[in-house]
Amino acid sequence: MSPLLALGTAAFMGILTEALPAGVLPEMAHDLSVSEAAAGQSLTVYALATGLSAIPVSMATAGWRRKQLLLLSVSVFAVANVVTAISSSYLLTMAFRLLAGIAAAVVWAELVGYARRLAPPHLQGRAIALTMAGVPLALSLGIPVGTFLGNVFDWRVTFGLVALISVLLLGWITASVPDAPGQRAGNREPILQALRLPGVVAILFVVAAYVLAHNILYTYISTFLDAYHMGSSRDIVLLVFGIASVVSIFITGALVDRKLRTLTIGSTALFLVASICLGLLASSPVVVYAAMVLWGLGWGGVTTLLQTAVTDAGGDRGQALLVTAWNSFMAGGGAAGGILLDALGPKSFPWTVGALLVPVLLVVVIGRRHAFPAKRPSAV
Repeated sequence: MSPLLALGTAAFMGILTEALPAGVLPEMAHDLSVSEAAAGQSLTVYALATGLSAIPVSMATAGWRRKQLLLLSVSVFAVANVVTAISSSYLLTMAFRLLAGIAAAVVWAELVGYARRLAPPHLQGRAIALTMAGVPLALSLGIPVGTFLGNVFDWRVTFGLVALISVLLLGWITASVPDAPGQRAGNREPILQALRLPGVVAILFVVAAYVLAHNILYTYISTFLDAYHMGSSRDIVLLVFGIASVVSIFITGALVDRKLRTLTIGSTALFLVASICLGLLASSPVVVYAAMVLWGLGWGGVTTLLQTAVTDAGGDRGQALLVTAWNSFMAGGGAAGGILLDALGPKSFPWTVGALLVPVLLVVVIGRRHAFPAKRPSAV
């Protein structure tokens, strides 16, 4: 259990390092003497670095011992957060944000492989769920707490605390996570060849469209709420979303090994219904809160579901492709949302989300043979 919790904490730190600037953006922009839009690119640089480096970094480090690689990545998190905490240079801060994004690509590629090695085949989905729980926990709990600490003390203190936690995590990984060898040169298969495996392309489409839909709405949720005069309640709205996400984590962890297909269909359907509710009835606060519950229940377990599906279909090579797709479309969500905001206004967000999720649901339902089978290949 301790190794899986350490890996889950690494996932938590990767997301916390990425998203924390969103909670302290005005203060960060002021101290770095840039606009809030420029400071916001600290998230974009991180996500793009993760997405674009996933495949080349996986290929370059395939022969390294896995624990050594994981420790190096967490060390980069620590250094990047220290530099962010003390730097007064925008360019220096962005450079280390880029390095942290590359380190995150390594972490995401390693977590699932480690989780599968640490669990018997019939419990691998549950192990992945426990490991990946750090992702929604960071978004639902870590970011609000970091924002609160930044407001009480100073945003630089918050980044310093994140760096300290990274250092402590290094000790935890060293003590509890077992080592594993890298791949020999003759045994390495080209990552892009995984696209030829049955089900992989379908899963990556689901990843891309689902993550794009989520980030269009999540990035601009404050703007959307303002359009319906609920801006003053956004902290409560996001808390409701976060609590529902945590509930989803536990449900997914308990059932993913036996109900991967059912859970993925349910996850997509819940988010789709939430988007329709927000599109039709967002003028009602009760409906907005209900939609947040549905959205959170759909989103909380989706990381585990899609990680498990792509690993079943494409193995470790599929993981590198997923990291690329996930982070590229995460970054694209902010850009697409900005275009929609300027062209059609914030009330267009739910309808765009719905338009993306309908084909996602169709692909999941149709992909019953290879992408999202009723019975996982490794299940007994």
